[in-house]
Amino acid sequence: MPIETTTSLAERPAGEPELLAVPFGPDLAPAVELPVPAAALLAHYEAKGEPGEIVEVPVPRGDGVGRILLYGTGDGTARALRRAGASVARKARGRASVTVTVPGEGEVAALAEGALLATYTFTIGKGGSSPVREIVFAGGDERALRRGEAIARATALARDLVNTPSSVKTPAWLADQAKIVAADSGLDARVWEGEQLAEFGGIRAVGQGSISPPRLVRLSYAPRDARRHVVLVGKGITFDTGGLSLKPTEGMKAMKTDMAGGAAIIAAMSALAAFEAPVRVTGLVACAENAISGSAQRPSDVIRQYGGRTVEVLNTDAEGRLVLADALAYADAELEPDVLIDVATLTGAAKVALGVNLGALYATDEPLADALLAAGEVSGDRLWRMPLVDDYRDMLDSDVADLANVDRKMSGSAGSVAAALFLREFTGGRPWAHLDIAGPARAGSDDAEITKGGTGFGVRLLLSYLAG
Repeated sequence: MPIETTTSLAERPAGEPELLAVPFGPDLAPAVELPVPAAALLAHYEAKGEPGEIVEVPVPRGDGVGRILLYGTGDGTARALRRAGASVARKARGRASVTVTVPGEGEVAALAEGALLATYTFTIGKGGSSPVREIVFAGGDERALRRGEAIARATALARDLVNTPSSVKTPAWLADQAKIVAADSGLDARVWEGEQLAEFGGIRAVGQGSISPPRLVRLSYAPRDARRHVVLVGKGITFDTGGLSLKPTEGMKAMKTDMAGGAAIIAAMSALAAFEAPVRVTGLVACAENAISGSAQRPSDVIRQYGGRTVEVLNTDAEGRLVLADALAYADAELEPDVLIDVATLTGAAKVALGVNLGALYATDEPLADALLAAGEVSGDRLWRMPLVDDYRDMLDSDVADLANVDRKMSGSAGSVAAALFLREFTGGRPWAHLDIAGPARAGSDDAEITKGGTGFGVRLLLSYLAG
């Protein structure tokens, strides 16, 4: 659900807050009067000031008892402060407010981002403890606070889209949400459907087995004097059964989240104006449900992608690359981008290789790769560079079409690399990056600013890259 917690800024804590959070770290003593000396207290709890560490101290408040939270800041980096903010917000859950003393002038953005993201919840007809209603940051800069808040709310939007059940989240629904975001954010929007998708053979083939027809969404952000044109392409598979190459039940349970790449693009574009991003950005989200029925595509079908290239579909569960290929080919042919970036929960192989904390980055352009890696480190959506091994390209040769959608020998080796090589065929040789976020797009439990379910991975990364 949208983040309900509000934020405000004060020069210093007002009066004696019922709940006050004060920073401490390896080189930072807590600047607050305590019932016992701070050094002795921290030694008693063996507190080291690591990010996420909380020491709760009861203090007198008139006739009652208040609480001071000593929160660890670690090395003071943005990553550490996001974790610190998250730990304070979770400790304050259910309260009306908490006042957070900011350790430094420029550090409120990361604190606010982490705190607000940790308050995120998504429930349908289920009670539970409520997030803290207000966080007052004592110290810091108003502009930095609002920037951190904008990042958190955009990421929460992506989480909402990802967490929505597929009984609601059809391709038409996702396209409608994109149009609502566009109207609220000053973006231009266009949606292709029905016969308008005639040239988009991949999107049509993936969606033909579902009673919910596919869509292609285009969102456009065009500021004055834009330095370049970046096209973002997102996988919007609103549910993935695997098609006739059916997934097992356990493999299907999380597949309402298979449109996380598309959600990240919609959400990032919602914040571009607020960040005054100096680039023209077009977002394309290819929306389809990969279902089973008498009309579903079959293994061995040959489809014609946008632009005319033919693909033999050897595995209908490798559907994400088919819808992305249409959007990439359209972008190359019609939009003249300076840079192409696609984001997708594309392969289980990427998760096997990198786990759930890192996204896989493939790129044909070194400056682009370096910029995305740097943006990942700054934003917390971290990436790891993976190789585009040209020696593996012939795995995708087909006897009857221009390409096969998976390794024709069905060996299953280098699956993430093969998927990236397939997508590269549709980029027209333009500077291109592929982000396989199958691991970090969803989380099994809360951790720092990450909450269980859809994580919104990619939103912060894209905003950092585009606004930089």
